[in-house]
Amino acid sequence: MNKPGFQNTEKGCAETLAPRPTGHRVIRGYLKTLDNVPGVYRMLDVRGDVLYVGKARALRKRVSNYARLTGHTARIGRMISATASMKFLTTNTETEALLLEQNLIKQLKPKYNVLLRDDKSFPYIFISTEHEFPRIEKHRGAKTRKGRYYGPFASAAAVNRTLNTLQKVFLLRSCTDREVEAGDRPCLHYHLKRCAGPCGGRISVADYARLVKQANNFLCGRTTAVQARLASEMQEAAEAMEFERAAGLRDRIKALTAVQSTQGINPQGVREADVFALHMESGQACVQVFFIRANQNWGNREYYPRLGGVENAAEVLRAFVGQFYAGREPPRMLILSTELGERNLMSEALSVKAGRKVRILVPQRGEKAELVAGALRNAHESLARKMAESATQAKLLKGLAAAFSLPAPPDRIEVYDNSHIQGAHAVGVMIVSGPEGYLKSSYRKFNIRNEELAPGDDFGMMKEMLKRRFSRLLKEDPGRTGDAWPGLVLIDGGAGQVSAAAETMEDLGVSDVPVIGVAKGTDRHAGKEEFYRPGSLRPFALRFNDPVLYFVQCLRDEAHRFAIGTHRAKRAKAQFANPLDEVPGVGAVRKRALLLHFGSAKAVSRAALDDLTSVNGVSAALARKIYNHFHEKG
Repeated sequence: MNKPGFQNTEKGCAETLAPRPTGHRVIRGYLKTLDNVPGVYRMLDVRGDVLYVGKARALRKRVSNYARLTGHTARIGRMISATASMKFLTTNTETEALLLEQNLIKQLKPKYNVLLRDDKSFPYIFISTEHEFPRIEKHRGAKTRKGRYYGPFASAAAVNRTLNTLQKVFLLRSCTDREVEAGDRPCLHYHLKRCAGPCGGRISVADYARLVKQANNFLCGRTTAVQARLASEMQEAAEAMEFERAAGLRDRIKALTAVQSTQGINPQGVREADVFALHMESGQACVQVFFIRANQNWGNREYYPRLGGVENAAEVLRAFVGQFYAGREPPRMLILSTELGERNLMSEALSVKAGRKVRILVPQRGEKAELVAGALRNAHESLARKMAESATQAKLLKGLAAAFSLPAPPDRIEVYDNSHIQGAHAVGVMIVSGPEGYLKSSYRKFNIRNEELAPGDDFGMMKEMLKRRFSRLLKEDPGRTGDAWPGLVLIDGGAGQVSAAAETMEDLGVSDVPVIGVAKGTDRHAGKEEFYRPGSLRPFALRFNDPVLYFVQCLRDEAHRFAIGTHRAKRAKAQFANPLDEVPGVGAVRKRALLLHFGSAKAVSRAALDDLTSVNGVSAALARKIYNHFHEKG
């Protein structure tokens, strides 16, 4: 958030060889230089890691509370005791401070803040306005293209389900612009009655525009008018004895009814809102978010924020909502299950962000209260399932520690695998699991760089992966005090792979991380897996019906899935690689212009400098860069 008026007044303690002081005395030392102005403060430990980010209407007054010796909760007391330095950023208003606070929390992920852990972008439905036959498609990311965006939807599955039905109802195309421009034959979707056939010249621009208008009306909530129009057209077709067209319209009406039924509750009095319901239990929390757009329920998603020791529901919800909209545009209304800490301030901050009024409500009765009740019920059920899964996971980790003679149940398990076809497009992957299941944000891909490896050298690939992974760990956390170090490394392979892994880690000086190899075993049969330890050629096995065995199988299968998917993506990308991709400054738009002008990348590589400058969008400097790229090699 780049707001005018932010002043960087960072202050910190210099590093010394002696142990750095921490606690109240350190915090009290900053009071002399602080004013009672709005701003954001950061509390850091002796290593410089951020413990907590907070905002204040008056910085000096807020920080003085931490300087007191008594009156703190256990969580705040621990945080103060660990504080070795502080940093400050002043702002013009408290609203700016709130917006900056949430951005910093999202960026720094402090230990004692409530933290929104799943922060994926939401998908939208997009209808382009750049073509006379607009295409309907799924969109995720920045809204840079010209067209209409509908959403957000809670998940890709919700978008795909809606798109699938909308194609049946409104017959909008999903084929490429090139297919439409060719106009020689209709695509397969036309024959499946999922497209009006602009790619085969089966519909006029005016008739297609009417279909686009109907789709827009539906996605904007005017569903009754759309259904009435389709019903009228069906009646007219039946009266004209055009029974095939009438049957097609009937099927479209049925599909429209089906998509409405999958949306569940469609509130009449709430046109645009996000519904937040928080349920807390046993130090854990679940927030259910329902997306209401155009009086339609466009899905829901549950979140399990890290509480950082916070037990106050209002504080948890304030932190969650602030981070939720740190990178998203808020709707016109937020409907909450419980009171939000500093509700008016949050409403003002979100209004500033959106450039329009954003209301925050905690309804007590009526349709909005019913929406909240439904979301709260889902939050309660989701957290119950999550806690049951966590208990099962904890039991499995305990069993894993016993089976592999580990000193304690591992908080982090890393599983390594690689994938290739006779050495081509080789990739390695690492997946991560812990007490809360798979940590997909920690997954890693490794493009195998060593060109001296023989094709299919699995041992060499494993060595390269582990060398890169643990070299980086040693550089980032040499004291091994963070949570990025694994408590167990699982290798997909037998004695050879384990030996290669152990040798690599020993060369790096990492000898205290347990390594276990998982091999398919006799006849490569699931359930007969063999396990290998470094330095031993003799495998050991687990009981056939042991839950730990099934747990390890699931970890290995997840690594397989990720490795194969990564390999396929790399192979597909290589198939469509273009020499122009290697030219600096040539993006997708200019590449398209060059290919349309010359016909192929080979023709571009042979083009004269004057010919390159004649291409629309290619400057003289870029033309020279392209020409040099193809003529100065070797």
